[in-house]
Amino acid sequence: MATTTLVKGARSTRSTIALKLLMAVSGIIFIGFVLLHMYGNLKAFAGHDAYNEYAEHLRTIGEPMLPHSGLLWVIRLVLIVALVVHVYSAAALWKRAKRARTVRYQVKKNLASSFSSRMMRWGGLTLLLFIIWHLLNFTVGKVNVQGGPTNDPYNLLVDSFDTWWLTLIYLVAMAALGLHLHHGVWSSAQTLGLTNNAKARRNAKGLGWIIAVLIAGGFSLVPIFVLVGVISK
Repeated sequence: MATTTLVKGARSTRSTIALKLLMAVSGIIFIGFVLLHMYGNLKAFAGHDAYNEYAEHLRTIGEPMLPHSGLLWVIRLVLIVALVVHVYSAAALWKRAKRARTVRYQVKKNLASSFSSRMMRWGGLTLLLFIIWHLLNFTVGKVNVQGGPTNDPYNLLVDSFDTWWLTLIYLVAMAALGLHLHHGVWSSAQTLGLTNNAKARRNAKGLGWIIAVLIAGGFSLVPIFVLVGVISK
């Protein structure tokens, strides 16, 4: 009986570690993507033609070896798989933690944890809803909230962020992204065994802040400057 319990516990531990590794790897994939995506968004500061040329270039990379927009679809498939893995792993780990903890332990944990760690679940849900809207706004449905055309990427971007409530939604999502990245980088470093001493832990926390501010701040620049009229048609 004791041997069976030990094996069962060992399997559960290995499964939990595997889920954390999947979360870490899928999270790193997303960090790489949002860094590149942020760089592309900042092309809006170069004006209409530069931004649209960048958008078109994304569709022609790899031609003629790949069909038109071929690389984009490869990237999308990788991101969809990473998203499914990330969400599934997060849900599974949350359910396990919920079953394992007591009310007393939960209170103690909340007192010791950071704000960003406590917001991971709700921040993740906020980001998931935002991703769905963002795809409808700019990729799948291409919704122009001002009723204008949707076939010009730069003008669609300006029309969207020239609408105050849409910019507000975007900035709230970027705040959630920043918190998610801050704790996510730390958790990934911990899972990958990169926080084994005090210096490494400080470096992981510092890197989390740098990545969070860089990405969330970089994404926030374009909508803010559109709203105040610096970036315009």
